[in-house]
Amino acid sequence: MLKFYHAPWSRSSSIFWLLEELGQPYEMEVVDIRAEGGVPEGYREIQPNKKVPAIVHDGAVITERAAISIHLADAFPQAGLAPAIGETMRGPYLTWLVYCDAVFDPAIAARAHGLTYKSNDYSFGTFDDMVRNVDNHLAKSNFAAGDRFTAADVQLASGINYTMNVLKALPERPAFVDYLGRIGDRPAFRRTQEKDRDMAMATPYFQAWAAAAGQG
Repeated sequence: MLKFYHAPWSRSSSIFWLLEELGQPYEMEVVDIRAEGGVPEGYREIQPNKKVPAIVHDGAVITERAAISIHLADAFPQAGLAPAIGETMRGPYLTWLVYCDAVFDPAIAARAHGLTYKSNDYSFGTFDDMVRNVDNHLAKSNFAAGDRFTAADVQLASGINYTMNVLKALPERPAFVDYLGRIGDRPAFRRTQEKDRDMAMATPYFQAWAAAAGQG
C-alpha cells in the first residue's frame, strides 16, 4: 500500500507528479497546511515539522522529496525513472535529486526573503553560484542525468517552473526555458498541473486568494 500526504500548490506537488509518472495505485490524503490554526498535531507522527510531502509505503514512513523520489523510483523500476545501481549515470542522477533539496530550494528561499550572506555562511552556498551551475548543466545536457528523463527531472523541472514562472525569483535563461519545453508536454505533468489547480481552488485559502485577486 502507498499513501501520499499532499498539499496542493506546495513542495509536495512534485511528488504528486512523480506518482503519476510511476503509474502505480496510491491513496492521497490532503493536508491543509494553510488552514486556520495550522495542521493538526497528530500529523507530526507522519512528518515531525507538519510539512509535506510524506508517504507511507508498506508501513514505512518516508519524508523529504529526495528520499521519497529515490525510494519510489527504485521501488518501481518498470517505470524507468532511475538509473540502476552500477550504471554510469546513477551518480549524476542522485547528485541532481539531492541538489534540488539541499542547494536549489534553500538558495531560492534565501533570495526570495532577501537574506544577505557569504557563500561559507550556509551549506547551500550562494544564489548566483546555484543559478550558474544549473544554467551551465542544462545548456550541455537535455535532462538532469544525461539524455534520459528521470525522477531527478521531476524535482528539477518542478523547481525551475515554479520559481521562474510563478515566484519570479529565478532569472529566465534560455537553457531553463528550453528544458521546460522538453518536459512540459509529458502527460503526467499536464495531468497533475490540472488536478493540483482544482484541489488548490477547493481550499479556503486559495478561494480567498482568488477572490482578492478578482477584486484587484
